[in-house]
Amino acid sequence: MEKISQSVVKKDHAAKMEGRSIYVADYNTAKDGRKILTGKILHSKTARAKVLSVSVPDLPEGYFYVDARDIPGDNNVNIVLDDMPVFCRDTVEYIGEAIGMVVGPDAKEVDRILSGINVELEELEPVLDLRKSTEAFFNYEYGHGDLQKAFAEADKVFDEEFETGYQEQAYLETQGMMAEPEDLDRMFVHGSMQCCYYVHGAVKRVLGTDNIHILQDVTGGGFGGKEAFPSILATEVAVAARKANAPVRCVFDRREDMEYTSKRHPSICRYKAAVKDGKVTALDIDVIFNAGAYSTLSAVVLQRGLIAAPGIYNVPNIHVTGRALKTNTSPCGAYRGFGAPQTFFAIELLMNHIAQDLGVEPLAFKEAHLVKQGDPTSTCGEYHFPVPVQDMINEIDAVCDYRKKRKEYAKAQEGRFRRGIGMSMYFHGAGFTGSGERDLIKAVTRLHKYPDGKVEILASNGEIGQGLRTTFCKIVSHELNIPFDDVFFEHPDTARVPDSGPTVASRSLMTVGELLRRASVQLKEIWKDGEEQEVEERYKEPDFLIPFHLDKFEGDAYPTYAWGVNAVELEVDTLTGVAKVLGAYGNFDVGTPMDYNIVMGQMEGGLLQGIGYSSIEKMDYDNKGRIRNNSYSDYLIPTTKDVPNLKCLLHVEKYPYGPYGAKGAGELPLVGVPGAYVEAMEQALGKGHRLNHAPFTAEDTLFEIMKEVGK
Repeated sequence: MEKISQSVVKKDHAAKMEGRSIYVADYNTAKDGRKILTGKILHSKTARAKVLSVSVPDLPEGYFYVDARDIPGDNNVNIVLDDMPVFCRDTVEYIGEAIGMVVGPDAKEVDRILSGINVELEELEPVLDLRKSTEAFFNYEYGHGDLQKAFAEADKVFDEEFETGYQEQAYLETQGMMAEPEDLDRMFVHGSMQCCYYVHGAVKRVLGTDNIHILQDVTGGGFGGKEAFPSILATEVAVAARKANAPVRCVFDRREDMEYTSKRHPSICRYKAAVKDGKVTALDIDVIFNAGAYSTLSAVVLQRGLIAAPGIYNVPNIHVTGRALKTNTSPCGAYRGFGAPQTFFAIELLMNHIAQDLGVEPLAFKEAHLVKQGDPTSTCGEYHFPVPVQDMINEIDAVCDYRKKRKEYAKAQEGRFRRGIGMSMYFHGAGFTGSGERDLIKAVTRLHKYPDGKVEILASNGEIGQGLRTTFCKIVSHELNIPFDDVFFEHPDTARVPDSGPTVASRSLMTVGELLRRASVQLKEIWKDGEEQEVEERYKEPDFLIPFHLDKFEGDAYPTYAWGVNAVELEVDTLTGVAKVLGAYGNFDVGTPMDYNIVMGQMEGGLLQGIGYSSIEKMDYDNKGRIRNNSYSDYLIPTTKDVPNLKCLLHVEKYPYGPYGAKGAGELPLVGVPGAYVEAMEQALGKGHRLNHAPFTAEDTLFEIMKEVGK
């Protein structure tokens, strides 16, 4: 193990274990001692309607009703498009949309006022079914080769459709934001978030002033759910605080959070494949994502999903189209994996089905199609660095006897309990998609050395449980050769830190961590004992990259890739439909781990999250457009008891442009699990069962068994 990989006690461990960490809900007063007012949202109860009038009861002294009329700037939340309002305009577009907010000193009185507000609506016909949507927020297309010729010459053509559903982030801490008016008409906003500069841009636009600053409080998990939504809630509390001229805090309860905040995009993916001489020669792929009522982050989620759509297979002729469609349901957003889990699930199942039809073992069929270093990527970039997937497959096989069990379970099984095992292989593009780092983010970091020799990291990336406050400090202390305790990294405040970019896309450690390493080299060269010093480092795109052009969807979408191989072994109870996970195995190449325990925690947690996405995390809306699963009583997530045999391996393939060889890690472990899980279900259910959706629940299993009985 590399010295940098050796584990240390996390910087925030003691504070969290001892209950000293202060979350946004924990503040008793504002920082200047003022009482904090409670804010609660007046949510739409209708999926689509014209808002004719809002009748608010008489308000006691000290209570306020806030809506779009109170916005001094622009009633648009700055995300990607200008379509998401802070408070609704003339219409509401989904159940949960913010019509207004009630603010006051007593939460019970705020609830009473909310219940007395009468909203007069003219209901409009909502679009709830993704297949019936005709409005696309985003539409992309790319391809290469001669598709028409490949299909004309094919021995056989396969045409299949695959579906995936919602997934709730299920972070420990619900959404919560607080705004505090300061002296000189300055607004201070803080709370639970991943991207403080995203929030800064949103609040600046809505208040019409840049006299603001944003602080990330201790944040109880994100998984993507704290990327865009905090910008929405921050603008709402900021407008309310400005009107009340007092600190305002809004913290969602669990039902409110699960029902009204962003989820993973449901998808429908149609794949048409040409096969010639036992090889896939062409793929024609059409992907649609359910964006919900507003676009939020659907553009970049869709882009990543489309780039991943052909999988890690070298297919000479491809054509990929994709749309993010509007429905009158909760807007979808970022979630660990960011569009890739949906399409990797589809391509992995398709390859399984083609292999079965050809009478070939799926693993051998996939191995024959694997990309290698130097091959073109789906977008005509290049795999510039080694592709270790074959070795990773062999390492997984050695741990779980995959090939042996696959042959054993392929034999006819009788009785109540039946077993299956499946494998998937995939990548996660490390870093921001396309030229985003170069053209949009333009990350800047600083190191500030104090006279006593302690060094502060100044960066905007947020600790959300992934260990960033620890790993950043490890990089700097290692490069400067100073004690770990002499380096510190506080939760970022935009008044103090430069914009090093958002905490998304598995970019923080690989991209920002490398900037901090380079800044440390600078500081070491000019270090003077007893003096205060500061150095700055800015992002520069590596020279080897083939420029990415979004209009053509062409070039290097990512500088490098983290690689994953999963195997899942199941035992299915054919009486109840319940599947018991006998083993879940992951082999992950994230380059050099910056802290072994932290990385393994990420891999194990992500793998378990993927098991949930594959199986029990079934979420849907009713015929009115309301999310039905709004508590942990009816939305289940797996625990360690559900998967007691969970094993993760690390295969290290160093990335020369990451700190000490590190690549992006956080999203990788979830991405490929559904393909392995559902393949295992197919084998357990026996020949003739072609499964095409995830999650695949116990009820789905019983339906499949009933089909078998019906035959």
